[in-house]
Amino acid sequence: MKILVTGTAGFIGFHTAKALLDRGDQVVGIDSLNDYYDVSLKEARLAQLEGRNGFTFVKLDIADRASIEDLFRREGFDRVVHLAAQAGVRYSIDHPYTYLDSNLAGFLNILEGCRHNGVAHLVFASSSSVYGANTDQPFSVHQGADHPVSLYGATKKANEVMAHTYAHLYGLPVTGLRFFTVYGPWGRPDMALFKFTKNILAGEPIDVFNNGDHARDFTYIDDIVEGVVRCVDHTASANPDWSGKAPDPATSAAPYRLYNIGNNNPVRLMDFIAAIETALGREAIKNFLPKQAGDVAETYADIDDLANDIGYRPKVDVDEGIGRFVRWYREYYEQ
Repeated sequence: MKILVTGTAGFIGFHTAKALLDRGDQVVGIDSLNDYYDVSLKEARLAQLEGRNGFTFVKLDIADRASIEDLFRREGFDRVVHLAAQAGVRYSIDHPYTYLDSNLAGFLNILEGCRHNGVAHLVFASSSSVYGANTDQPFSVHQGADHPVSLYGATKKANEVMAHTYAHLYGLPVTGLRFFTVYGPWGRPDMALFKFTKNILAGEPIDVFNNGDHARDFTYIDDIVEGVVRCVDHTASANPDWSGKAPDPATSAAPYRLYNIGNNNPVRLMDFIAAIETALGREAIKNFLPKQAGDVAETYADIDDLANDIGYRPKVDVDEGIGRFVRWYREYYEQ
């Protein structure tokens, strides 16, 4: 198939593009290469893809409507995997307009491109952040998720609603994936694992928010990518039993599906830090701080739907995943 992967210089986008190429798909990757974090890391990811048979990269901002329209017309994609977005819960507190441009206007451009150019299936990134103030664990896609506590989470919820509208109005099959704290080699420098590893190796303190009283459903990148690729092949379809009298948020009378994609095994932050210390052979200097605005105390994914529909089950536990990341980090940064 010919597949568009947006955000292909990003963490998940890079790994997804690589997996699709490995199985023989033709991949067109786009990315704006913005400076939200170290551009050289994004360029190094791209360097792993460029030159491979079947891969084409176009530097492009998804908020650029005319260029996105031209790209869709020119390329004729079979499927689209939309992973480009302005990431970061905390960054959204002080930079709201960036999220408007990328996560809302940019997503609309992708939806319009799919609608007008015969795309057979759109798989897009949502986030566990949509659950916001929800506390009923594990989080289920069949529960309501109407109380996000960050603008980032609100934009991801908006993406789900926008996608449903296009599924309803135009019959565009759409699948939204709520990612739960993805980590692994080539990860983002603004994420906890990357920052903790860097500071511990440098002998500098690590900031432990909420005094360490957090838990996250840390999900290894290979497990995430397996789920994404399987969903690309599993085109969303209508739920014949869906009823407007008792509407199921995860399905629809339109070709629309939502899935959690996580590890289904939350890990306490202090245990996560201990695993990093073990992998590095060094103890962290910990700076305990209050909870930050926009943070939630715990995430825990109910992944039964994904397991039942596509056979998804995560395989990599946190100790093994952190060990793989640390080995990559030391090799990449020559430490």
